[in-house]
Amino acid sequence: MTSLVITIPIALVMGLVSLAAFFWALRRDQFEDLEGAANRILIDDEDEMEQAEADDGQDRI
Repeated sequence: MTSLVITIPIALVMGLVSLAAFFWALRRDQFEDLEGAANRILIDDEDEMEQAEADDGQDRI
């Protein structure tokens, strides 16, 4: 019984903190561009990396 007196308030506080964090993220527009991150992972950066490596090699002549 005494464990419930401790765990229930802790659970309520944790729930309120997570709810506050969610509303904070919502106000700060963290959920505006959900598709952008998913599409950015598909962009091929190999060409840009090869170009950067080629530019670095030319400076060492």
